[in-house]
Amino acid sequence: MKTGLTIIVALVLILGCARVSVQAPKDPIKVDISMRLDIYQHIKNDIDDIESIVTGSSENTKGQGSRNFLNIFVAEAYAAQGLSPDIEAAAFRRKDRYTQLVALQVKGGIGENKLGLLEIRTADISSKDLVDAENRDRMMIYQAVAQKNGTSVEAVQQLYAQRLQSDAPAGTPIEVLNNSTGLYEWKVKQ
Repeated sequence: MKTGLTIIVALVLILGCARVSVQAPKDPIKVDISMRLDIYQHIKNDIDDIESIVTGSSENTKGQGSRNFLNIFVAEAYAAQGLSPDIEAAAFRRKDRYTQLVALQVKGGIGENKLGLLEIRTADISSKDLVDAENRDRMMIYQAVAQKNGTSVEAVQQLYAQRLQSDAPAGTPIEVLNNSTGLYEWKVKQ
């Protein structure tokens, strides 16, 4: 009887144990990282700050308004993270030529390309120096914003190009992606 009981217990243990099989998934495991959003939000804030200098709008100025105790410290903390003097100087140079460039854009003489730079479209050659100076300052700004935010200059250029194209006046040629062909083409902003 003892051997029979031992055989039954052994069979129950052998047959009753679950068998676990570990297999690798067929598809690779995907991890979604949302850090990109934070970096681009900081870039957009920098773009807003710079463009508020260039266009003279005050909607994005920080730390202004009532001078209470809290605003003083918030303004100083923001200034510590703000724009470098070189970038502010480039923004003020852009501001000085802003009205001339807008006049050329409205006539269709210069356009905003996909990289946030100006291109001469139909203007005479006399505007070349103006466009070159603007593009030098823009590239200086793009490089500084990219370095400050730890991203590529190309990423900053693409975000900045979107902003500049949306702010461009009607009549400005803009280089946009044609979704049906997948190629960039020039269109006049309406």
